[in-house]
Amino acid sequence: MFRIGEFSKMSKTTAKTLRYYDEIGLLKPEETDQFTGYRIYTTDQLVQLHRIQELRQIGLSINEIRVILSGRDYEPVLQKRKAELISMLVEGQSQLSRIEFILQGEKDMNYFATIKELPGCIVYSKKIIIPNYDAAKQEVYFGIIPKIGESIAKQYPVLKCATPSYCFITYPDGEHKDKDVVIEFCEAVDKLYPDFDDIVFKEVKPCTIVSIIHKGAYSDLAKAYAYACKWIDENGYVIADSPRENYIDGIWNKESETDWLTEVQMPVIKK
Repeated sequence: MFRIGEFSKMSKTTAKTLRYYDEIGLLKPEETDQFTGYRIYTTDQLVQLHRIQELRQIGLSINEIRVILSGRDYEPVLQKRKAELISMLVEGQSQLSRIEFILQGEKDMNYFATIKELPGCIVYSKKIIIPNYDAAKQEVYFGIIPKIGESIAKQYPVLKCATPSYCFITYPDGEHKDKDVVIEFCEAVDKLYPDFDDIVFKEVKPCTIVSIIHKGAYSDLAKAYAYACKWIDENGYVIADSPRENYIDGIWNKESETDWLTEVQMPVIKK
């Protein structure tokens, strides 16, 4: 028979923890002196405590340990914890890979990659053909896109854009082209409306993306794409859909193109 202090030393468990286990009924002392209140433990309880310690050390909660000690089927509890640990290992490996990517990269690099979960949304969209990627791009942004907004406002005066605003373009061709490049402009809105002319309303599914923030002229966006592709390849992902360019700041609210802010969004899945 051992008082709580001795039992604490034998089991390498603090007296505070033993009192807590007593209070919640996880490990009651063999006896409690009615006059002094001293808790008295036995060597059999050392075995019980050892079992509790084992289960705590694999990360089980008190309630989960109760289930196991009650004699009920413990396999579901252990399978759940196993799945959690596997998920943690996968996430840890992913983080290690990303750290290694940063360490091997340039010390003064301008880009960083983050993984995001984009929710689904409703958009109106319009496909546009431009002569080439660079030369006509600003004409599209500053000429054609504002006219699309004017057409929408005239057709559907009550239409509301999503809050926060979300507009982007994609490249439906799925490959690089030197001329006659097809782009699709999309603006997130509050609900679906009937299509008109060459404006199409549709639902965009949720997806996982690699996000790269680019600050500066659109003519330099190729650098952001190159960084994104390298990151995806070296961190165990593959591109799952057409990339998006999300325009955050631009000519409409910034005087200098050096202050334009664009998010390159690359839909991905794990290999």
